[in-house]
Amino acid sequence: MRDAFTSQAAVAIERAVLAGEAERARLQAESEHLRNTLFSSVSHDLRTPLAAITGAAAVLRDDSAAFSATQRELVDTIYVQGDRLGRLLTNLLEMARLESGSLMLRREWQPVEEVIGSAIHRLEQRLAGRTVTADVTPGLPLAELDAALMEQALLNVLENAIKYTPAGSPIDVTARPEGNDAIVVEIADRGAGIPAGEEERIFEKFRRADSSGVPGFGLGLTICRGIVE
Repeated sequence: MRDAFTSQAAVAIERAVLAGEAERARLQAESEHLRNTLFSSVSHDLRTPLAAITGAAAVLRDDSAAFSATQRELVDTIYVQGDRLGRLLTNLLEMARLESGSLMLRREWQPVEEVIGSAIHRLEQRLAGRTVTADVTPGLPLAELDAALMEQALLNVLENAIKYTPAGSPIDVTARPEGNDAIVVEIADRGAGIPAGEEERIFEKFRRADSSGVPGFGLGLTICRGIVE
């Protein structure tokens, strides 16, 4: 009788523990879903007015001959910061899409050098004053990839190279074949490097190896890994 009671009590306790764990998992999933929905909603709602602001600033930059030096500087600031905020919103939206499983790949055969060139061109303003070397192996075969997403991944890594290295230091981008069916794209800078033990942790969401005075949310590398995987 005592053994039967003990056995029933153990089963009841185990069920209670499992029910508690299931409830915690459900609440965590609901919290993640709510956060992703919020990210997605805010990103979509802000992108249209932000694109209008950045577009207007770009037009003013191209027609600023009659502006004073101060006015040109203000227009440049509006454009650069608007572009930066646009990339931040893109990262938030891509993170929400990755975690919700709604990110769809549109893979086509593309020349890798064009994707690299487009990413560098988009950061042309922020790369001013640096020597950027793009070394692509001649005759590199086409790669089957989603050009927009791969460009976003390269943008995120290039942005890190800009943010975490001394102003004016060079950045090297190389692309080379590896084996019979792979292409390696490498971005090398002259920064302090990743602290020992952080090599994997820097890919965690909101994780930043060094946030002292450097703007950002710690999503860039998380999104890079998600896109590549």
